[in-house]
Amino acid sequence: MEWYCKRYDELTLDELYRILQLRSAVFVVEQNCPYQDIDGIDPECLHLFAVRDGSVRACLRLYWKSDEENVVKLGRVVTADRGVGLGGELLRRGVEIAFSRMKPREIYIEAQQYAEGFYAREGFVTCSEPFLEDGIPHVQMRLRAANRPKM
Repeated sequence: MEWYCKRYDELTLDELYRILQLRSAVFVVEQNCPYQDIDGIDPECLHLFAVRDGSVRACLRLYWKSDEENVVKLGRVVTADRGVGLGGELLRRGVEIAFSRMKPREIYIEAQQYAEGFYAREGFVTCSEPFLEDGIPHVQMRLRAANRPKM
């Protein structure tokens, strides 16, 4: 598995295509949730992704939360391979990149509620009641820089 972290303008067309392909396969097709994945935010993001045999197997994006100072938003967290630890590795790498490169006071996510425990294991704390986003229950979660786990 090869890991990459690139700004949007550093992505090749093939990398971008494969990232969007994975996001669509899971968030739109598998979860049966038609929504606008291509939302205009990707150009301002750092994109972390893992490639094996020419296929993107995991990805997420990081960007500054527009309505809060010094808070990074982590989103579009997705893996193609489940139950093998890839999701945990993706999240840990994303957290490390956020804190080391962007240096926020905290990281914010809107996690699908079923994955709340996954994020909690990495130090994220739930800070909202469940809410519906595109018909799927979500919760807001945060990880403060002072509470971050060490890699």
